[in-house]
Parts: sequence; structure tokens; C-alpha cells
Amino acid sequence: MREIKESRLKGVYEDQRSLYTLNLTPGLTVYDEKLVRQGSREFREWNPRRSKLGAAILKKVSQIAIMPGKTVLYLGCSTGTTCSHVSDIIGKEGFLFGLDSSPRVMREFVFLSEKRKNIAPILADANFPEQYDFVPKVDVVFQDIAQRNQVDIFLKNCAIYLSRTGTGLLAIKARSIDATKSPKAIYNEVRAKLEKQMKIVDYRELQPFEKDHCFFVVKK
Repeated sequence: MREIKESRLKGVYEDQRSLYTLNLTPGLTVYDEKLVRQGSREFREWNPRRSKLGAAILKKVSQIAIMPGKTVLYLGCSTGTTCSHVSDIIGKEGFLFGLDSSPRVMREFVFLSEKRKNIAPILADANFPEQYDFVPKVDVVFQDIAQRNQVDIFLKNCAIYLSRTGTGLLAIKARSIDATKSPKAIYNEVRAKLEKQMKIVDYRELQPFEKDHCFFVVKK
């Protein structure tokens, strides 16, 4: 059996082939991922083809700022596949606000939050961040929303909810912005728009895990 060790990113584990997080709810899976016991600890295998964050880590992103004890606002949480791994990483001392506008997926996310006490579900439209102003300033704003105006949504939420020293993580789906342009052209347009308000500290394209996707890490 391959030994699982903590990676260069705190709270993220790896062996020679796969990523893992330390299971906050031992014995329970979220999306049929593999559970691996090593001594007294149980790890969940992290599938990078079902998680933009997992893909970015395997593409050697330099930092994600998500670590034990941090607070995260996750825009576009869906049913919670990636959120569950973030929940593992931040642990019992951290907290995640997971937002989605779809009642169907939010129903599944609510079930996840009942098992993981460091998650709060928010049914809302990220286009209108003033509607969930009960959310405090957070350490990390993560966005995975496949809409044409996804960059504007991200910047509006960072302006309101990202702490002064916090980090923004943005997963871009090029085809949702403009299917007539090349992904590279879209990535360059996104970079130019972000640089007007934020400092870009890392950038990764996510193939072969995600086609026509890229990942930005930014600070205020």
C-alpha cells in the first residue's frame, strides 16, 4: 500500500498517484469516492476530474489559501463534491458558506451540511451579494459559476466579502463566457479584467482534467 503523506499544501494529502483529504466524517462518502484507512486516520480520495480545485492542485498551483481553521465563501457549490474536500481541509475550527441558486442541488447540499457541521447552505443568486449580507468577511472566496458574467460576479463578491488579506480563487469556464472565441483569448480577457482590481498571484490551465477551463489565484 502506498503511504499517504501531507502535501506542500497544508491539509491536502497525497501518495504517488492521488490526492486525498482527511475525512471529517469517518465512514461516510460524498460522491462514491474511495476511502483509505492508514493507521487511525481515514482519507477520502479526491477526484480531479470532478473538482476544479483538485485539478488546480494537481496542475501545481502554488497556493490555495484553504487550510485548517480558515473561513470560505464558496460560490457555485452545487451538490458539494469540492465543498466536502474543503470541509475536510478547514476542519472543525474552520467554516464554509456554500451558495447556489438551484433549489435542486441545494437540497443535496443541505443533506451534506447536516453531516458536516462546518458547512452552512445558502440558496441565493451570487449576482446579488447584498442578499446574503449575514456572511462575514472571509479568508477565501472561491467561485465556480458557469455564467457569461462569471468574472463580474466574482469581483463583486470579493469586494464585499473577501478580507483585506484574503485570497480569491476563480475557476473559469471559457465556453460559458463566449463559445465563439478561443479559450486562450477568453483567458487573456479575464486576466486583463481581474488585473484592474486584483493582483494575480497564480494561473493554471486545467487540461487534461477539465477542457477549456483555467484557474486564477488573486489577492486584493
